[in-house]
Amino acid sequence: MKNVKNRMSNTWKLVAKLMNYKEINSILFVCMGNICRSPSAEAVFRHKMNEMDISLIIDSAGTTGSHAREKPDHRAQKIGNERGYSFDKIKARKVTVDDFTKFDMVLAMDEHNVEELKKVAPEDQHEKIKLFLEYAENFEELEVPDPYYGGARGFKFVLDLVEDASDGLLKQLA
Repeated sequence: MKNVKNRMSNTWKLVAKLMNYKEINSILFVCMGNICRSPSAEAVFRHKMNEMDISLIIDSAGTTGSHAREKPDHRAQKIGNERGYSFDKIKARKVTVDDFTKFDMVLAMDEHNVEELKKVAPEDQHEKIKLFLEYAENFEELEVPDPYYGGARGFKFVLDLVEDASDGLLKQLA
């Protein structure tokens, strides 16, 4: 299993290396319901991006619309707020086909969401879809686990992962 993970990781890293990051002006973070992982990624990335004085259009969305117009999960907000991240103005929404023309990168939290995104995206836009954790430098995980049915520790781990991936991606964009 680890060998498969390493091969997959190396493939994604090669794709990332070939990208021209100077052409990236917009990023969409995606999970299933857009109430835990992707809004956390949006809040963390926005904070870190602003600290580095980098200006990009960023947003988050879900592959399902079951939580549309809801605020992020209170547990995600609590853990994020404790670390200084703001979830103001973040509301859940469903990914649309227009997102693939609006955003230069579409970063999924796990493989299931990559597959769901490919069902929505025009085929010529599939190369924009990547796993967010391919940019993490200090974790071997390739997928951000869904903390929804767990406790605070799961939400803290999600934040650790998205902080690391945000730092890695921002290095590429700077």
